[in-house]
Amino acid sequence: MVKAMNNIYLDKINIGDIEGEFIVPAYQRGFRWKDEVKILLDDIENIPDGQKYCLQPIVVKNIGKTGEKKYELIDGQQRLTSIFLILRYMEQLSSLFHHKFSIEYETRDNSKVFLENINIDILDNDINNVDEYFFIEAYRIITSWFNSQKDAALTAINIYKKLGESIFAIWYEVDTNESPDSLFTRLNIGRILLTNAELVKALFLSKNSEIDNRKQLEIATDWDIIEKELHNNSFWYFITNEYHNKYQTRIELLFDLISDKQQHEREDYYTFYFFDRKIKEKKSKTDVWKEIKRFYQRLQEWYENPDLYHKIGYLIASNQIGLLEIISKSDGITKTKFQNSLDSLIAGSIKTDKNYNELSYGSGADYLLIEKILLLFNVETVRQKPYEIMRFPFNKYKQENWSLEHIHAQESEGLNKKEHWVEWLNLHKESLLNLKNKENNELIQDITTAVDDENLNFIIFFDLFEKVIKVLSKDDSIEYTHSLSNLALLEKSNNSALNNSVFSVKRNRILEIDKEGDYIPECTRRVFLKYYTKSEDNQLHFWGKPDRDGYINEMNKVLRGYLNIIGKEISP
Repeated sequence: MVKAMNNIYLDKINIGDIEGEFIVPAYQRGFRWKDEVKILLDDIENIPDGQKYCLQPIVVKNIGKTGEKKYELIDGQQRLTSIFLILRYMEQLSSLFHHKFSIEYETRDNSKVFLENINIDILDNDINNVDEYFFIEAYRIITSWFNSQKDAALTAINIYKKLGESIFAIWYEVDTNESPDSLFTRLNIGRILLTNAELVKALFLSKNSEIDNRKQLEIATDWDIIEKELHNNSFWYFITNEYHNKYQTRIELLFDLISDKQQHEREDYYTFYFFDRKIKEKKSKTDVWKEIKRFYQRLQEWYENPDLYHKIGYLIASNQIGLLEIISKSDGITKTKFQNSLDSLIAGSIKTDKNYNELSYGSGADYLLIEKILLLFNVETVRQKPYEIMRFPFNKYKQENWSLEHIHAQESEGLNKKEHWVEWLNLHKESLLNLKNKENNELIQDITTAVDDENLNFIIFFDLFEKVIKVLSKDDSIEYTHSLSNLALLEKSNNSALNNSVFSVKRNRILEIDKEGDYIPECTRRVFLKYYTKSEDNQLHFWGKPDRDGYINEMNKVLRGYLNIIGKEISP
């Protein structure tokens, strides 16, 4: 066990090798495990032969003289006390079993003696405090558990063997100058666990014959640089879809990626164990750190390359492929072949057996495909901008809740409350006024009357709804309501009145957002500014066939390279 630069000792220790005196300090609550002891025994018994089982870290501070194994137990007292009680029970079964450590609770006189002499025959009248009560309760649970086995002695042999060979804990020993009570507070207020990043850092910064002061400083400097760069949200959201606040230390994401930690992984310290094994296999911390550094540098190179940034960023944002798989595909091939492989992956992400004009908003599979097409359309529009150094802002895109929305909505879905009807009518009244068409005056007056009517009901509202839709829609638009040509990426809103609004109402909202400087996906912004519609066909208040055709034609133009790979074209 060796001293680390960040004031800790770190090791992975076999439970059977734990020895010394452990003092549970006054700032901790007493022992309280009951049913948890049975769960621990069940877990130990059910470990398959040859498989390892690792407990949560045991955090200590050495308070003994030089060479003396006497520790202040900062975290892990419930587990360690339970293991002590299990060993004490087995010792009373047979002299084959023995323990190598003792536990004393600072606030309880004679607790060490009580634990050393604990047995099933202790009477309730002999219990002097709440800690002794819980010690006895846990001991009775242990006794009952062994008695429930077919052969208690044989089970004890099996448990003892596993404690000596299969059960491990991370031994986390703070420096003698560290404040143990402040560390205890951090670990126990809200049960903040030691992070994988903290443990991995200790792993690499621990001194040995390979790691001297100069190498420690070099690794620590690299660590700080990487951590700082990962706090750049533009870089962070280029490489991951995970929210940054998931990680206390952002470099842990890098370690999770390298270790290929899966979302469903239940082992809290999976990443730490991965690097612990890797260092032992390589027999060199320096070599493993170099691999981590090269992994990071490759991501930085991709981030700084505009084409790779957009193509890789899209593949990750669309969940088409994971970063590790992209890295694997980049190994051992030329840059041109790598670019081609990315193009093929991107083309594959929008491949379909259907014609694109058959895709429908209402179908789950179609919805996801349309979402990918529109995301790619936005990303490629930015990437292909001539003479401009621009980047699609994956950080802004991923931190907002974007969804497919109708450019021009013609249904009343979700409008089921009076306040929804009033809001919808007021929004569309403004659009009717903007048309400045005298033929609409009567409808405008009817809306004004309805909004002020306390007895407004759905029948009155729906009659006005259909009349407004008829005025603010083109005759051919109903057929294309759920098609790709009538969909764009918009921030998902709980405002049903706005979601079910016609083009002109949504356009007004987009203009407001644009004036406020808030982010709008580039192609969505262009749709509502009528960027894709020929000037002679431009009617600002409507979304009709010329608009849909212009929109789809631009998609074909921007996505042509990928569409050619799959031999498709998007039909209006």
